[in-house]
Amino acid sequence: MPTTVLGLLGVLLCAVAVTSEVTPQTDFDIKGVAGKWYLIGFATNAEWFVTRKAHMKMGIAMLTPTDEGDLEMAYSSLKSDGQCWKMNHFAQKSDVPGIFSFRSDRWETDNHMVIVDVKYDEFALIHTVKTKAGSSTVLDKLYGRTPDLSQDVLDKFTAFSLEQGILPENIALLPKNDECP
Repeated sequence: MPTTVLGLLGVLLCAVAVTSEVTPQTDFDIKGVAGKWYLIGFATNAEWFVTRKAHMKMGIAMLTPTDEGDLEMAYSSLKSDGQCWKMNHFAQKSDVPGIFSFRSDRWETDNHMVIVDVKYDEFALIHTVKTKAGSSTVLDKLYGRTPDLSQDVLDKFTAFSLEQGILPENIALLPKNDECP
C-alpha cells in the first residue's frame, strides 16, 4: 500500500510539473474569443473519456466575455437520440490574462484553464487541469471558428497534447455533428 501511494504521488507531482509550465498566449485579448466556436479536438487520459470517446461528436461553445474580464461559457452538443446536451460555466479571470478558474458542480471539479494559443478568427487551443478529491487530470481542447481546420492546426493540437502527457490513443478529432435546435 505505501508503494502505491508513493507511486501515485510521483505521478501527481509529474503531472503538476508538466502543467505548471503551460503559459497563456502573449497579448491575450478576451474580446477576441467572444462568439461561436466548434469543439473539434478533445484530449485527456481521464478514465471516463477512454470509455466514451467513440460516442463523442463535435459540439458548440459560445464564449461571452464580461465587462470585468471573466468568461461565460455555454456548451451544447446534439446527442444521437436527438436530445440536446447543455452545460454552462462561469470562468473567473486571474491576474494573468488568458488564465481562468471555474468550478463545475456537475462534475464536482475545480478547473484551472489556460488559453494557450489562439488565432481569433480561426482556432483556440485551451488547456485545463481538472481537480476532484485531490486528483488532477489534464484536458486539452481545440476549437475552431468553422468545423474544419487546417492540418497544421490539427497537428499543433496533437503535438501539444502529447507534450502534456496525453496518450496518442486519447487524442480525438471529433466527427462533425448537427447543431442543437
